[in-house]
Amino acid sequence: MKQHIYADNAATTQLDKSVFEAMTPFILEEYGNASQLYSFARKPKKAIADSRAAIAECIGAFPEEIFFTSGGTEGDNWIIKSLAFSDTERRTMITSAFEHHAVLHSCDAIDRLGYPVIYMYPTEEGYITPENLKKNITDKSRLVSVMYANNEIGSIQPIQELCEVAHSYGVLFHTDAVQAVGHVKINVHELGIDFLSASAHKFNGPKGIGFIYARKGVQLCPYTDGGAQENGKRAGTENVASIVGMATALKSNYDDLEKNKKHILNLERRFIAQLNESKIIYKRNGGENTLPGIISLSFPGADGETIMHRMDLMGISISTGSACDSVNTEISHVLQAVKLDKTFAKGTVRISLGKNNTDDEIDKIAYSLIKILSQNKY
Repeated sequence: MKQHIYADNAATTQLDKSVFEAMTPFILEEYGNASQLYSFARKPKKAIADSRAAIAECIGAFPEEIFFTSGGTEGDNWIIKSLAFSDTERRTMITSAFEHHAVLHSCDAIDRLGYPVIYMYPTEEGYITPENLKKNITDKSRLVSVMYANNEIGSIQPIQELCEVAHSYGVLFHTDAVQAVGHVKINVHELGIDFLSASAHKFNGPKGIGFIYARKGVQLCPYTDGGAQENGKRAGTENVASIVGMATALKSNYDDLEKNKKHILNLERRFIAQLNESKIIYKRNGGENTLPGIISLSFPGADGETIMHRMDLMGISISTGSACDSVNTEISHVLQAVKLDKTFAKGTVRISLGKNNTDDEIDKIAYSLIKILSQNKY
């Protein structure tokens, strides 16, 4: 049987075995509704409280600042729409042109309803600079939303500096940190972030669960109406097993943060060295400061989708353009935003490595990619 090599960790990650084991009792045994008052609800209720505290500790927050969601998309929608619809002045929202579609489509939705949105364009290396924000922000702005790390090219944004600019105008700041949480150190209080959204399946947790951070004291309207769950902010019976799984996964990744980062960067260097030795012409996107393991490569004259399918036939999973836009054959909005030349942009693939990848897998990925490009059959 052909070995499968997974190199699309920016799309989703493998569930840790320890996470599965932590979730199992709350599926099979401790299945009580945490909102009930009888004794059978005590363990689920405590598990939720413990999970909230563990997540808060990992990102430097207070437990009461953590609210559970179904994932990053819900978190982005909740924050952006809540801040817009609670603003009687209809002040301007500011975001970047290369955000995840969960942010872009949320902004488009509020714009259609009369809440104006400004889109900042990144540098060609993939960064939103404080100077760029200063050109667009006023004291009539409501919220700035800039992702922590781009999901396609990996560029890490200067979040603390952007927060400082926003706050100097009395404007709130949100970051979609879906790609970054669990992979780089984040302390929300030190950075000055007002809102953050995250998703468990990006850091070896279960799908369908995430969380938002909302700084104590900031206004956040309820996402759903009904029961009193999540301090009255998100009604509905809690997904206890997945909440426990998410907290377990995040704690595990944060405990091994430096070890995982070192391992992934070593894999990345090994891969790039082999690509350079091959003399294949390519451009790496995302500038100097990128998330460990996200490798966006553009090959002039090539076709990224064809490369992806040929790699798939060799048992290797990579992506082309944005994974959330995989049904689209046009150049991704991210590559358009950084003004990548069409000759390169059409031949772009993304290889995203994780803690479970090995040296042997990297060698096979490099060999297979070089073989495809050398044959010049796209």
